[in-house]
Amino acid sequence: MQSDMPGCEMDLKLRYRLTLVSGMVECLCFAGVVFGYASLVFVLKEEGYFRQQCDTAVNASDCTQQDEKFSLVFTVASFLNNFLTLFNGYVFDRFGTLVTRLLGISLYTTGTLLISFSSAGISEVLFPALSCIAVGGMLLLLSNMQVGNLFAAHRSTIITLYNGAFDSSAAIFLILKVLHEHGVPLYSSFHVLSVCSVVHLVRTFLLLPRTRIPYPLPQSYSYGVTCAKSDSYNVEHLGTEKDAVTTALQSREAEAEEEVMIKDTLNVRSFWSCVLSWLFARHLVWLSIMQLRHYLFIGTLNPMLNRLGGNDPDLVSQYTNAFAITQLCGVLCAPWNGLIMDRHKDKPLAPGDTEQEADLRSSSLSLLLTAVQCLLFSVCASIPLLKLQYITFILQVLNRSFLYGGNAAFISVAFPANHFGKLYGLVMSMSAVFSLLQYPCFALIKGPLGGDPLIVDVTLTLLTLVVFIHPICVFFHCRQGHCQRDASQAKDTA
Repeated sequence: MQSDMPGCEMDLKLRYRLTLVSGMVECLCFAGVVFGYASLVFVLKEEGYFRQQCDTAVNASDCTQQDEKFSLVFTVASFLNNFLTLFNGYVFDRFGTLVTRLLGISLYTTGTLLISFSSAGISEVLFPALSCIAVGGMLLLLSNMQVGNLFAAHRSTIITLYNGAFDSSAAIFLILKVLHEHGVPLYSSFHVLSVCSVVHLVRTFLLLPRTRIPYPLPQSYSYGVTCAKSDSYNVEHLGTEKDAVTTALQSREAEAEEEVMIKDTLNVRSFWSCVLSWLFARHLVWLSIMQLRHYLFIGTLNPMLNRLGGNDPDLVSQYTNAFAITQLCGVLCAPWNGLIMDRHKDKPLAPGDTEQEADLRSSSLSLLLTAVQCLLFSVCASIPLLKLQYITFILQVLNRSFLYGGNAAFISVAFPANHFGKLYGLVMSMSAVFSLLQYPCFALIKGPLGGDPLIVDVTLTLLTLVVFIHPICVFFHCRQGHCQRDASQAKDTA
């Protein structure tokens, strides 16, 4: 029996890697497609969606009522994408991976099927369809971020990598746009996305646990199909062997969960003590302001390009494609943020330091860089020069990758692991309420401001300066704690 142990260890390592890679593909190709909405809007306009809102004499590319409807669809979808994360986080913490993913796959498939059977005559179906895709995709991301627990030394890097892949999946709608331009109907593309849900189901049962992946990871932690020795695979013993494997799997998962629950209990940090802390409040403000800037930019990109491009459809298509292509770079940008947060992992802890304190200190640089990127992105987006928007697109995808990956990684290091799902859900839900300001901003631009967003852009740029408070406070919080420890040690020595 001992001779089989190395084989089991190799099997576990292979399974961990398969889980990591398959999760990466899932996030990259499916989870965040809703944020490629600008490409989808271009196709939907050609298909005549919400065209009934316009006077027939109005230019097809210049209809305020149609733009408002498309903007509202994205506002509702992006709001629900974040707001329902609180519920999603509770489901994940309470019921585990299996229930969370089955819910996410069901919603995602419902959304893609609704679009595949929709038409210009029932344009309103886009509201539930995009919302289902957004919420379902967030559930897939939420269930995948725990994969970082399998690789402790690279935990933050993997979390940010998955969030970067989530951002890059926005390019999928560009692919659908290009296919549509080459004669592939929109409904066919969404039929394919619906069928792909079978792959998500297979991965759910074979490469992920029923509950959660614990952190810290117990030795030889296993899930899925466990390795077991058998001299025979005949029909008579097959049922017994399967029962034994299932029992062993359930036992291992239960033991791992119990071990983690005991460790978390010893931390004696309640959920509400985390929520009511200044650290959580400042992080919420940090995320909410930058997220609003990104949502308003994505939701108004098509009318902005039409205005700067003189309503030239070819020019608008060119810049829309450029924006979608840059989204692919999110998966390349995000890991840099994770590497910044994990840069101390190979170094010994300072005297008196805990691993959490070292992680928190390391995160302050990540938070600061994200704030600087957002400021630069907002400044470029405010300048009404069409060619400058290429730089805006690059800064947008860089900042978005750092923002969401850094948000998840910060919550994972700043607060207890057993509250991750609920805290991540709460911060996303509360930031979603703030993001509802994007629609009144859009209405203000289209109405009193006559289509010129300069005043709104400048206001949001000035508001972005507020986000610098969070990284500065985290830095001084860590420094103060370190100084207090040094003083205490000096006193003890004396």
